[in-house]
Amino acid sequence: MRSGLAIAIIALPLAGCGSAGQLKPAQGETLPPAPYGATATPSPQALLTSSTQARPTRNDDLLTESQKRQPDPFDLPPQN
Repeated sequence: MRSGLAIAIIALPLAGCGSAGQLKPAQGETLPPAPYGATATPSPQALLTSSTQARPTRNDDLLTESQKRQPDPFDLPPQN
């Protein structure tokens, strides 16, 4: 009984996390100024969207078969 009540108390505030609406600046505040060189101030959605340079896509080059390593001429033993 006590654990069920504890779970309900913890889960109740977390239930509201997913119900966020559109983001808007606080009342009386404005959006940040336009970046240097930009012609217009970006919208909140544009500010939240990452560029490809900021979040590059993953490149999954799977190794399908074992390959023997090529000799490396720069793989020298350390000097004493």
